[in-house]
Amino acid sequence: MFDISKITVMFMIRFVTAENLSTRPMLRATMFRDRADQFFHRLRWDISINESGEEIDQYDALGPIYVMAETALGRHEGSMRFLPTLGQTMVNDYFQDLTGQRIESRFIWECTRFCLGPHATRQTAPKLLAAGGKLMEERGVRNFVGVFDEHTERVYRIVGAKPELLGKKDTPYGVIGVGLWEFDDETYDQLLRKAGISAEMMDIFYRESTGTPDQVALSA
Repeated sequence: MFDISKITVMFMIRFVTAENLSTRPMLRATMFRDRADQFFHRLRWDISINESGEEIDQYDALGPIYVMAETALGRHEGSMRFLPTLGQTMVNDYFQDLTGQRIESRFIWECTRFCLGPHATRQTAPKLLAAGGKLMEERGVRNFVGVFDEHTERVYRIVGAKPELLGKKDTPYGVIGVGLWEFDDETYDQLLRKAGISAEMMDIFYRESTGTPDQVALSA
């Protein structure tokens, strides 16, 4: 059995609900600032940042789950945001021209704001994507749908988690695509290997995040 205190010294993977995000103020603040650096300053998307230099949009107010890689010092390394498609989503609000229809199913969730911070390493992307697979498993989700740019698509392809492309278009901010992911055991195991994480470690990260050591579940 792994000692979680030893794992914490190296890094942590967090599964954090929106309502619990404020309990980790350093992680929260550095995530939103890193999102501002990536999407506003570097990619120059037409989005807003607040007076604290954070990028927070309307979907952060809808109760998402954040999958986050955290450094040993408690700072943001990388993250993704997940929302059920039965509610409001970015794909349905802005990208139906690429999907051809609304995507609404309790078995499909949306993944957005894939962000790699300045502390990210080669292992950060596979950490996050493997954690996404863990979230799928625990929540009974069969697919993730998401919006991505060309750079992020290359990252997905390199780590072995390339989505099924549903549509792509040129925008003032570059080529934007919508894709669908379906993780199987082989893909999950491959991502864990690239992340340097065992399946048992990922189970511990999940249980530690949810505070349910005997029954793994996230509160709805």
